Amino acid sequence: MRPDTPAENVDHTAEAARLERTAGLYPEDSEALLLRAAAHLELAGDRPAATALYDRLLSSRDSLENPHLVRALKASNLWEYGHEAEARAIITGLRATAPRDPAPWVIVAEALESHDELEAAQETFTEGVRLLLTDVPEPPYATHPLLFGRHRVRRMLGAAHDDWDALADTLHSSPVSLDELHDPKRVWSLGSDNPAELAAEISRLRAELGTYREALSRPFPVAVLHWPAAELAELLAAYPPLSAEYPSHADHLATIEASLRELAASGTPNLGIVTGTVPSYEAFAASEGASPADPSLLPQYATTLAARGRATAWPPQQGAACWCGSGRAYGECHGA
Repeated sequence: MRPDTPAENVDHTAEAARLERTAGLYPEDSEALLLRAAAHLELAGDRPAATALYDRLLSSRDSLENPHLVRALKASNLWEYGHEAEARAIITGLRATAPRDPAPWVIVAEALESHDELEAAQETFTEGVRLLLTDVPEPPYATHPLLFGRHRVRRMLGAAHDDWDALADTLHSSPVSLDELHDPKRVWSLGSDNPAELAAEISRLRAELGTYREALSRPFPVAVLHWPAAELAELLAAYPPLSAEYPSHADHLATIEASLRELAASGTPNLGIVTGTVPSYEAFAASEGASPADPSLLPQYATTLAARGRATAWPPQQGAACWCGSGRAYGECHGA
C-alpha cells in the first residue's frame, strides 16, 4: 500500500490476512511481515488480534531480529484498549534494557505522550537520545524522530532550548520551523474565527504533512549484498562463474564497506546491508526464471531482500556489532 493511499480505500483486515499468509510462505521474513499485519489490525480497530500477533512473535522459537521493537509496539497497542498497567510494565522493562535501536524509544515515548504523560515522555526521549547520539558526529536518519519528538514534548512543557533541541532544529528541513510546528498555542488557532489565523494554520499543517510523507515514502534502502563466509563458499561451489564477483571472502567484505562509504560520500541516503543465503537466492532465481550463476541477478536479489524489509541500516549505531558478523564492535572492525 502506498503511504498516500486513503485509509478508507484499504480493507485492513484482509490485508492483515494476506500478510499472514505471505509470512507462512517466507518464514525468513515472517517478523517484518507479521509486524505489518499487526499494524493493519490496529488500523482496523482489532487491537486484541494485533496483540495476539505480537505475542506470537515474542513466543516464537526463532530468535527475533528486533524483540525490543515488538515489545514497544505491543505496549503501545495494549494501552490503546485499556491495558495500561501491562503497557507501563513493558515500557519500564524496555527502558531498563536500553535498546540500541531508536524505534522502540520513539514508540514508547510517543505512547506516553499520547496519554498526557509528558514528563515521562521527555525522560524517555532524552534517555534514547543520550544513549544513541552522545559523541556521534552526524545523527543517522533513523534517530531524527527521537530528536524531533523530544523537541515537541519539551516545547509543550515550556522547557528552554538545549543543545539537543538546537540539533533537532538544524536537522529539520521543512520551511516551517520546529518551534512553530510544536507551538502549544497552535491548538487555539484551530478554533479561531480569524481567516488569517486559519490560513496560517493550514500552511503549517501542510508543511508538517509534507515532512511526514517524506519520511513515509523514503525509498527502500540502497542495499549492498553481504554473504557470510559459509554461504559464500557454498554459493561459489555451486556456481563457479560467480567467482569473478567474489575473489575471496575478505575482499567481499572490504568491497561492501568501500562501496557504502563511497555512496555515503556522494550524498546517497538510506544505505543498508542485506544478508544472502543460498536457498533464498536459488528460490529468487527460480521465481525470475533465471540462472543463479548469472551475476546480473545479484543486485536484483539485494533489492528484493530490501523491499521485503531485510535491510540493516548502515553504518551501525555507535558501539553496535559490526555488520560482517565478526562479533567485534563496528568501530573496531570494518568501521575502524
